[in-house]
Amino acid sequence: MHERPRRTRRPYSSGPDDPRPAAPPPGRSERETDRSRLTWPPQIPEPGDDLPPSARWYGTPIPPPPRKTGRLRRLARVLLVLAACAGIVAGMVAVIRALPEPPPPTRASDPVAGVSHPLPAGWTAGTVPPVTAFTSSAGDGGTVTVMIRPAEPATDARAAAVELSDLYARLLLHGDEVEVVDDRSIAVGGRAGHSRSVRAEYVDVVNRPAYLRVVFLAGTGARPVVVVAVAQPDDPTVRAEIETVIQGLR
Repeated sequence: MHERPRRTRRPYSSGPDDPRPAAPPPGRSERETDRSRLTWPPQIPEPGDDLPPSARWYGTPIPPPPRKTGRLRRLARVLLVLAACAGIVAGMVAVIRALPEPPPPTRASDPVAGVSHPLPAGWTAGTVPPVTAFTSSAGDGGTVTVMIRPAEPATDARAAAVELSDLYARLLLHGDEVEVVDDRSIAVGGRAGHSRSVRAEYVDVVNRPAYLRVVFLAGTGARPVVVVAVAQPDDPTVRAEIETVIQGLR
């Protein structure tokens, strides 16, 4: 029986049956060899490519989202400005409220008639006279009203005052009994004229006695003026206030 000769292998064989990896080529380290096995063919960076090696594996890095601190700061500034403006406005309102109210006017003027007169306490100047043809009015808002208007020249001031008092007594008083309580000449503010006053009484118990005074002032270098004062109820205090207005005509 023939024996087969034993085959022996060289201990450091690099043949195809050798399970060990092949030795790296001359001049290259094992680390460089492992890197070259990751991709094939190996990627060569293009000129001007500054991306890091990880970008070739995971893509171009994405910049982080912008911070919102800038927007919050702007919003905070706007809120501070609004708060400051609100504080200024509130301070101005408080100062205005703290200021004393201006005193009421002490005189009323009638540019059309060319005269002015004082306002007793509690009186105000009216915007629209209650009777047609009058250009200004004033009163206390309920008890007494004084109206003024320019008039046509007249040779007899008393006759003009009597005629006007009869006219306005019929238009404004409608009294059951009307009597004259004053009839005299008057001089006011350098003007001469005549004053006539009447008092009306009523049969019914609802209407209280009323008072009417008409003054005709002739013009000395100026247009004549008619003053009509009406008060209800008739009262000495109200008559005194009417006298103050008429005596203060300028």
